[in-house]
Amino acid sequence: MLICWKSRHKPSSGFLSTCFKWDFTLRSLYVLFTLVLNISCYELATETNKIVQKDAQFDFTYNDEVNTGIQTIYAFNHTVSRNKTEGVRVWVNLLTNNTKSPILFVVRQKQAVLSFQVPLILRGLYQRKYLYTQVGRTLCQPPTRALSETEYFYVDVSTLSSSTIKYQFSVSRVDSFTLQTDLKFSFTATPSQPQYFKYDFPDGVDSVIVKVNSQTNFPCSVMSIQDIQCPVYDLDNNVAFIGMYQTMTKTAAITVQRKDFPSNSFYVVVVVKTEDEACGGPLKYYPLLPDQLMDPGNRSKTLDVVVSPAIKSEVYVMGMLFCLGIFLSFYVLTFLMACVESKRGHHKRECHPDMSPAETASLLGKGLVTPLPYEYGSVADNGSSFSSEAITDSIASAEVHYGYMERSLESVGCSRQDSLSSVEEDDYDTLADIDYDKNIVRTKKYLCVSDLARKDKRILSKKYQIYFWNISTIAVFYALPVIQLVITYQTVVNVTGNQDICYYNFLCAHPLGALSSFNNILSNVGYVMLGLLFLLIVLQRDMKHNRALVRNDLAALECGIPKHFGLFYAMGTALMMEGLLSACYHVCPNYTNFQFDTSFMYMIAGLCMLKLYQKRHPDINASAYTAYACLAAVIFFSVLGVVFGKGNTVFWIVFSVIHILATMLLSTQLYYMGRWRLDSGVFRRILHIVYTDCIRTCSGPMYIDRMVLLVMGNIVNWSLAAYGLIERPSDFASYLLAIAICNLLLYFAFYIIMKLRSGERIQCLALVCILFTAVVWGFALFFFFQGLSTWQKTPAESREHNRECILLSFFDDHDIWHFLSSIAMFGSFLVLLTMDDDLDNVQRDKIYVF
Repeated sequence: MLICWKSRHKPSSGFLSTCFKWDFTLRSLYVLFTLVLNISCYELATETNKIVQKDAQFDFTYNDEVNTGIQTIYAFNHTVSRNKTEGVRVWVNLLTNNTKSPILFVVRQKQAVLSFQVPLILRGLYQRKYLYTQVGRTLCQPPTRALSETEYFYVDVSTLSSSTIKYQFSVSRVDSFTLQTDLKFSFTATPSQPQYFKYDFPDGVDSVIVKVNSQTNFPCSVMSIQDIQCPVYDLDNNVAFIGMYQTMTKTAAITVQRKDFPSNSFYVVVVVKTEDEACGGPLKYYPLLPDQLMDPGNRSKTLDVVVSPAIKSEVYVMGMLFCLGIFLSFYVLTFLMACVESKRGHHKRECHPDMSPAETASLLGKGLVTPLPYEYGSVADNGSSFSSEAITDSIASAEVHYGYMERSLESVGCSRQDSLSSVEEDDYDTLADIDYDKNIVRTKKYLCVSDLARKDKRILSKKYQIYFWNISTIAVFYALPVIQLVITYQTVVNVTGNQDICYYNFLCAHPLGALSSFNNILSNVGYVMLGLLFLLIVLQRDMKHNRALVRNDLAALECGIPKHFGLFYAMGTALMMEGLLSACYHVCPNYTNFQFDTSFMYMIAGLCMLKLYQKRHPDINASAYTAYACLAAVIFFSVLGVVFGKGNTVFWIVFSVIHILATMLLSTQLYYMGRWRLDSGVFRRILHIVYTDCIRTCSGPMYIDRMVLLVMGNIVNWSLAAYGLIERPSDFASYLLAIAICNLLLYFAFYIIMKLRSGERIQCLALVCILFTAVVWGFALFFFFQGLSTWQKTPAESREHNRECILLSFFDDHDIWHFLSSIAMFGSFLVLLTMDDDLDNVQRDKIYVF
């Protein structure tokens, strides 16, 4: 043939035909030779490899051996029926210590194939390898359509090991493979011997809750809910592939709805993990050799599983009606009180600032006016007590020496007709003589509200309205991405089935639609409804006050605490946003979105302190821009503390120093009423004051009351800073909120004490609000500290704190905290709104500043 191809002469057609015939003949002989050789090799291998098939029995332990020349096939058969599912479990124990050539077990069923090797090698973190010589697996049982039929399956055992390997093998029936409703079943599982069971939805039950419990924390395990299909993913390295799952130490619970499983049944799979790191346990040492096999130790865990019916739709309706009924009752009560107040408004008291004592006594005798809300006693020059004459002289002195001029009623009424758009806050302060005047007035030893309410009311009204518009803008820009993010979170949870993403109270988490815990979201409606009610109450008061100003009512113009409602509007808006963002947080509460639930809590605490200070310091209160910038800094530190503060000594030192410095700067600002400067000469002035007031002459503080408040405030804040530095609490967000609340409570208590000490009284409505709010806050904090979950721990550890529902089988402790805290915040706002109503007919030059 080679001669045919290599010939230099041009071949004829006959010659080419002969060459192709030779080529075809040779190729046919080659194929025939190869086939004969393969058949010979196969016959030789068949003579060498011995295949043994046995008709095996259930519940019998086989002690056999296998090598490369022996392959064993166990044949089983059993009867399956449509109305009853019988579990079948395969168990293998390796008797020969051989890790290089494992035994391969292949279970062939009618509709499924299961294979595994013994010894079984499972991987952990950082490529750790754990070897298990005992393996137990449950066979998947696909549903059958026939009423009853005999099913055959085969177990093939083979290996490539040249040496003989001995093993034990058995197949047994699982009698309790199908779980019964409300019937507890106990079992034992290991990483190489997982367990799973079947549950069928009973008629009339649309939702069940599957609970798995254990008496021991470790080893860490996983509970999974999977559809009835093969294969079943029941190993540590594949259990997360399908269905819903969550890690567990002592408890796990998943609510399962019938609509998610078309077959009206599902598998409950329990897998013990190879390592405990996912459950917050210790992590073993890193292997020194890359392929070193680690001893898993004893990782057997005894567990209980029980499936109970979840709540019905009637309970959802009852919970929603209960929630709405509670807060709508506040609307009804407010409406009734408004009607009563309207009837009493016809007997309105009048303010007579220029009336002599004799004329006042005459009108009092005729019942035409009511007495002033308090009587002035004597207070010593050291700040404890002084006479009313001294106050009158002090005010008169201020009027003579500081150029204070009373505006006539006509001028006030006319100036109020001007357009607000033409008024700016700086119009008053840019005049040099006025600036000089206020510097002197604010250094008086005894200040009255009239001394700090000198700016035009239109200017201050416009200034404080900025609080409302700013927080409304912040709310819109903050809420929109939050809502988008939590929707994404919930979608990820529903798609992946990973129940460890969100820190619910799984023992009382009632799903509705795509939401996993509807009850925790519903309970936040109180913040929104009561925040809106507070806005309506403030609006009514604002309109009433504006009508009084239009008719030149002297009491509204020159008496009582100056009425500025901008901060009240901001507080009501913040309460509504707290409800909205708390609901967003509870869509999927976790480590990455904690600030949704706390940001507006900081704002509420800050706005309440600002409002309390504004009452008697309207001219010198912080602007909205400064206030919100400080609150932004607080939220910034909150995020830093949660992310970097856990066990970080440097962070806690820096934060404690900043906390103390901020306390000292704020104390100086409050003590000197803003009449000081932070510049290069501040240290020289401090040394001068120390020398003149402490060394040369030992004189006490000029403003005793302010000094007492600031000393107490510094003690509290320094103590909190020391506690944080020493203990380093893991929940930094709550620690920061505790600082804000402690300062608010301290200032509020000081305000009440000084109000009563000055001879003022608290009206009945304000007193009822104070007592009611204090009681509600006490109960609210009790439920808050129950701690049903915590994202400072792993999801499995957090579930150890889960508890059953305690109200209407629908609401848990944290829901009650939402109810009570929203009511308590609403009550606190009402206290701030009404606590100075007793001063509405008192001249401002007779209302003390403290």
